[in-house]
Amino acid sequence: MGHWVVNHWFSVLFLAVWLGLNVFLFVDAFLKYEKADKYYYTRAILGFCSRTLRKQLDHNLTFHKLVAYMICLHTAIHIIAHLFNFDRYSRSRQATDGSLASILSSLSHHEKEEGSWLNPIQSPNMTVEYVTFTSIAGLTGVIMTITLILMVTSATESIRRSYFEVFWYTHHFFIFYILGLLIHGIGGIVRGQTEESIDESHPHKCAESFEKWDDGDSHCKRPQFAGHSPESWKWILAPVILYIFERILRFYRSQQKIVITKVVMHPSKVLELQMNKRGFSMEVGQYIFVNCPLISLLEWHPFTLTSAPEEDFFSVHIRAAGDWTENLIKVFEQQYSPIPRIEVDGPFGTVSEDVFQYEVAMLVGAGIGVTPFASILKSIWYKFQRADQNLKTQKIYFYWICRETGAFSWFNDLLTSLEQEMEELGNVGFLNYRLFLTEWDNNIVGHAALNFDKATDILTGLKQKTCFGRPMWDNEFSTIATSHPKSVVGVFLCGPRTLAKSLRKCCHRYSSLDPRKVQFYFNKENF
Repeated sequence: MGHWVVNHWFSVLFLAVWLGLNVFLFVDAFLKYEKADKYYYTRAILGFCSRTLRKQLDHNLTFHKLVAYMICLHTAIHIIAHLFNFDRYSRSRQATDGSLASILSSLSHHEKEEGSWLNPIQSPNMTVEYVTFTSIAGLTGVIMTITLILMVTSATESIRRSYFEVFWYTHHFFIFYILGLLIHGIGGIVRGQTEESIDESHPHKCAESFEKWDDGDSHCKRPQFAGHSPESWKWILAPVILYIFERILRFYRSQQKIVITKVVMHPSKVLELQMNKRGFSMEVGQYIFVNCPLISLLEWHPFTLTSAPEEDFFSVHIRAAGDWTENLIKVFEQQYSPIPRIEVDGPFGTVSEDVFQYEVAMLVGAGIGVTPFASILKSIWYKFQRADQNLKTQKIYFYWICRETGAFSWFNDLLTSLEQEMEELGNVGFLNYRLFLTEWDNNIVGHAALNFDKATDILTGLKQKTCFGRPMWDNEFSTIATSHPKSVVGVFLCGPRTLAKSLRKCCHRYSSLDPRKVQFYFNKENF
């Protein structure tokens, strides 16, 4: 047997790789659908765990992508191993040298009906392409590969941002991928010697005497082979059950009646919807999925809640950023009667839920990325009104970066109310907020300079003056680190990756090596 392994090491190696990666592929798929992007209940379960452990949940999309890359990598290796094996299958079937490989391949011709065949290529004239497209394993493999290619290519950032509908519908091809996994092994193309045959013709004893198989003087009989029983269902059963349960739950929640109580059109094409739903309960910074059947029956889009848990309604601010959002804004601008039906699923947990677990919080919003922090600031306003003694946070630094002045009006009233509330309670230093305008012309700057001495800002009407340009993050972090030398500072961002990269570096740079001194923890919203 050892001599046979040496002579056929290539087939043994690739068969091992093929089987091993087959199992790993199923594990990858299992983990991929276990780790959905809606993990509110998981966060609740792990709420008592350490901050470091809980933070891992906030990298759910990164984990989702990494698992997808691993599936692609191991699919490629799986396919390459198949190609090498089928090449050896083909050469073994065409061989006429009387070798062990040719003898085993002949079983597919003489004893196919008895099910003892080993080589799927039944005759020398049969091509690999024919076997691929006529066998269950080959056909499902091709379908799964094409499906995976479409899912991966349509998920690239350029297509996802420019043609979201293409990404959305193509990504749901995973149903065909799962079905392919389920039946991929039914054909039994990977085969092994049966237990009865091993007892009669053990490979260690009979591999080298294959010329004498079935001779009366030989103790070795012609081996019998059978396909391995399918194993894939064991790996996909749990995630499929979880997914079906989640879809049923999501359908049930989406059918609950939504009452739109208020519609507000803000500058810069931003739509605010205030809604009511029986039994709806939320935390700060959470988000919901919104569907408008009038626009699309299948598309659901995530939006951060801008209302506070203390309010008797929940609201979202929707900025025109694609076909779906633009069509939604047009629908409400045209003031249909009755108001178009909205379906809501959620809420779901995000990193911003932990904001009140920090002594000091830095909130950084870019454009419409201010929405989770609007919910937080509203909640703070209510907590101060009710004199909440359980509020752990002692100081909040809020940075809002916008391209145009009209964006500041989205939550102008909220900031004005917060200013007044802090003054009346004598706690002006609790909230330090700064507004940054990144695109302007000389007229705006000149007008602001001429009115700089006025009590309120000429652009926003707030007491805090608008800054022109972008924040100097090194200066901001250095100031905060000096002001709070022994505090744990939570840095929360809802904005682009370039800004996230800068803030993450600053968190590492200004965190003290001494755990008893100032520590910055970076948290980024992911959708």
